[in-house]
Amino acid sequence: MSHSLRKARIFLHFGRGMVLAALAYPRAGEEGRQALIRDWSKKLLRLCGMTLIVHGDENTLAGGGLVVGNHVSWIDIYVINAWRPTPFVAKSEIAKWPVVGWLAKTIGTIFIQREKRGDARRIMQQLADRISGNERAFVFPEGTTGDGQRLLPFHTNLFQAAVIAGAPVQPVCMMYADASGRQSLAPAYVGDMNLFDTLNAMLEAEPLVVHLYIGEVIPVGLDRRALAARAERTIGDALLALQGREEPTTEEWMSSDDASVTAPEIV
Repeated sequence: MSHSLRKARIFLHFGRGMVLAALAYPRAGEEGRQALIRDWSKKLLRLCGMTLIVHGDENTLAGGGLVVGNHVSWIDIYVINAWRPTPFVAKSEIAKWPVVGWLAKTIGTIFIQREKRGDARRIMQQLADRISGNERAFVFPEGTTGDGQRLLPFHTNLFQAAVIAGAPVQPVCMMYADASGRQSLAPAYVGDMNLFDTLNAMLEAEPLVVHLYIGEVIPVGLDRRALAARAERTIGDALLALQGREEPTTEEWMSSDDASVTAPEIV
């Protein structure tokens, strides 16, 4: 199939997402909304030529908490939502993106104005209120996208939301790979690239696999700096393992469906 046709199908899928968000999403119950987001995100990944493989799904938070992960691309959000639909904290500029911004607002994204020094405090309280119950929220502690080859330093501010709420933290790690299993930089949204540049790069590089590693939950009782340090270490170690520079343990690669095997779960 030509790239032009593939892109047309992707744009149509975003259009379908707007219809679902406007008509079906408001009428659905919580489980129905989760299913709509998950199914739509899974199809988007397939249209982009991606297969999602989840490692360590047995570590997934049972209730509410703060989920944190590395940030490579705009499509990271849909990788997470294909796994477990989770509201995100995102830069305010995304709210202005055509279609994507509207969809993000509809499903409860929390937008932060990074140029306003005091806005992090407002967002922190919103996060704390949300995760103090049975809800999850997702934060990219790096604060920006990188090429995925290594982590950028973690900002600690928003980890305070977990401290205030008395909520656990779930670290996750994403790595994109090509057909040979080597890390792919095609999805990276860096420098002066725009959404269409990365989309073209992904279609050129397909088929792609996105590995999503679910780390062990970090329990309550740590301050924000300790939480950030532990999450950064967990995600950094997982990235090394996924890149093949360090052997993961059997437990890290267990399927959530059958603990007697070491195959990861393909979503």
